[in-house]
Amino acid sequence: MTIAFGNPDRPNSYIGKTVPRPNAGKLAQGRGRYVDDIVLPRMVHVAFVRSPMAHAKITGIDAAAAKGVKGVLRVFTGADLAEVCSPWVAVLAHLKGLKSPPQHAMAVDRATWVGEPVVAVVATSRAAAEEGAALVEVDYDPLPAVTGMMTALDKETPVLHAEMGDNLAFRRLHEEGDVDAALASAHKVVTAWFRTARHTGVTLEPRSILADWNPAEGQLTAYHATQAPHMMQTVLAKHLDIPEGRVRVICGDVGGSYGIKVHVYPDEVATAAIAKVMGRPVKFVADRLESFTSDIHARDHEIEAKIAVDENGKILAIDVDDWTAIGAYSVYPRTSAIEGNQVVNLCGGPYDFANYRARTTVVFQNKTPTCQYRAVGHPIAVAITEGLVDMAAAAIGMDPVEIRRRNMYADDAYPVTSPAKMRFEALSHHASMDKLLELMDYETLRADQAEARKRGIHRGIGIASFIELTNPSPFMYGIGGARISAQDGCTVRMDPDGSIVALSGVTEQGQGTEAMLAQVVAEGVGVSPDRVRVITGDTQVTPYGGGTWASRGAGIGGEAALQSARALRGSILEVAAAMLQADQSRLDIRDGKIVDADSGEERMPLEELGRIVYFRGDTLPKGLPRELVQTRHFITSDYPFAFTNGMQASYLEVDIETGVVKLLKHWCVEDCGRIINPQLVDEQIRGGIVQGLGGALFEEIHYDADGQLLNGSMADYLVPMAAEMPDMVIGHVETPTNESELGAKGAGEAGTAGAPAAVMNAINDALRPFGAQVTEMPFTPERILRALGKLED
Repeated sequence: MTIAFGNPDRPNSYIGKTVPRPNAGKLAQGRGRYVDDIVLPRMVHVAFVRSPMAHAKITGIDAAAAKGVKGVLRVFTGADLAEVCSPWVAVLAHLKGLKSPPQHAMAVDRATWVGEPVVAVVATSRAAAEEGAALVEVDYDPLPAVTGMMTALDKETPVLHAEMGDNLAFRRLHEEGDVDAALASAHKVVTAWFRTARHTGVTLEPRSILADWNPAEGQLTAYHATQAPHMMQTVLAKHLDIPEGRVRVICGDVGGSYGIKVHVYPDEVATAAIAKVMGRPVKFVADRLESFTSDIHARDHEIEAKIAVDENGKILAIDVDDWTAIGAYSVYPRTSAIEGNQVVNLCGGPYDFANYRARTTVVFQNKTPTCQYRAVGHPIAVAITEGLVDMAAAAIGMDPVEIRRRNMYADDAYPVTSPAKMRFEALSHHASMDKLLELMDYETLRADQAEARKRGIHRGIGIASFIELTNPSPFMYGIGGARISAQDGCTVRMDPDGSIVALSGVTEQGQGTEAMLAQVVAEGVGVSPDRVRVITGDTQVTPYGGGTWASRGAGIGGEAALQSARALRGSILEVAAAMLQADQSRLDIRDGKIVDADSGEERMPLEELGRIVYFRGDTLPKGLPRELVQTRHFITSDYPFAFTNGMQASYLEVDIETGVVKLLKHWCVEDCGRIINPQLVDEQIRGGIVQGLGGALFEEIHYDADGQLLNGSMADYLVPMAAEMPDMVIGHVETPTNESELGAKGAGEAGTAGAPAAVMNAINDALRPFGAQVTEMPFTPERILRALGKLED
């Protein structure tokens, strides 16, 4: 039977409907079970002594006072853990030239950033562990710190890792067409410098792990707030020398991730190593202060870029020179070069032009390592592209909507390959633009802007078109040798009472994975979503899969769930046909009942079929298949990635006396393919927009010249709050992917991808009468006043 997704005339169609989250009641009542809620017999706690210096030799460690604290059981140095935990090197084979030195679970003889773990203190309570850690004395011999990005490769700059030869981690140059010729012949060439500040995720639940080594069974169980349980199973097995089948990773409720929790952290691996040494459960939960120096950072880029257009506004060429600094190490196993690589891949994405040159230069420095964070590389690439497009429009006196209209790929042009060699299956730039202009009433806003300007009120409208990379294939990581699965699986079974259990490799991080999977399985089997129980995040129970990252949950995990649910449906109907002596093709499952497909007449409830199969199988025909459980896996095969697209717009007001930006309204039209749950998609987009606005206006990690973090607390690091957020209007266009029957792409990072560019263009639209322009995020009042010439450098 062919299912017409989202067809309201089809009975019991759950795709495209808002269905409540099955875990909402539990979480609202405070009954979630996070890592810190778990208490095991003989459990101990670990606290880490972290380096206060950006770069220094470790010349001595005195833990005598710490060992005297009541409750302190053991003190471990980096050298101690190096005996039981092998180091890792975070490189990918397909990123040619990428290099990084071996990294240990704790610093062995040299600390390379403020916050690197140096000593671990284990005690019967967290308080005792912290008290002991405060008494450990570490002797440091300071070394020159590499803190600058643009000077990291200068001859006079010290080399951070001598064995690497220089401070270059990775460099990639991509060229298509003849950029220099296009620049030389262009009607207008606009050059701009962009900077995106380093910031971090600030997840509601800090990073946490509880590792339990059972020497009797030779098994490690890790309760871990992670996005990728099977990836962590592989990592812990490899570096602690345990058979992979003897490592179980359990990921229960997680209080937000945003990419922060998809990486290998040395302190988390150290916790597991300590558990193996001590033969008892060891818990580590990062506190908010240490999170600022130990969670990965992201977005630290400086870019010089050019755009060339003809007199009609047609884009002739884009030229991008991106620099990014990744801290002391490339982060394992995904590597820290991916963000710069994504800038190369994504710049210019929505536009049809021929000549493209992009380079990324990735350097080491003595700061907290950077790596993948929500919408990896997307906000940088979109800000560059959309900033240049707006500047080009202003240079030739063209409306910013019109210049985009003239350059975006036509909606009927697909499939196409971009100048960056990204393959697009089907996108909807023009339909999305139509929808956006309708939602925002563009002409009325322009009139309001003009009227306000007469009253000395300076408002701006910013438009940003974007593409979003989702549903990655093995071309993302597997091709580079990383054991990160691009497939995912789902096992679906029917229990005797007719209820359905679905076990999936994708994880719930607060984004609604359980609701999405319940809807898809309900649709595939023919029951209501409240009859489906979803289990995720347990490597010993769920099928092997990649987990939750790169907006792959619905597109990859959802398709696996659909296929397994359909297979189960077929198994149920085969048994029902034998029991009812009916033609299987004339039967259907609707609302948990076997019915006549044509008339809808009920023939048998699923619980009756379950009773017979499980308890009176002797009454069924001999040889009749009766396995009411099915497993299916899914992986994309036709395209390396499923690209989505959309448009965002920001309407804001700039106080030219104070430099303060007031957000008035924000719009986003997004095409994520088939929409499974509209409310969940809208929530994801709004949440992404908030994080994008944070990067645009508030968030910035500050270091001094010696590598000291200057604002590592919530008192000094600004994040967007409800009072600062505008009303957000969300709209959709649906262009399902043909890679799957479900047709879903991803939606988790779209809001973050386009929001900063829309805000930047809106600010610059407001400042244009003054000849001022800002391109350094966040766009603080100080930077706006400097652009207006009201503050001196």
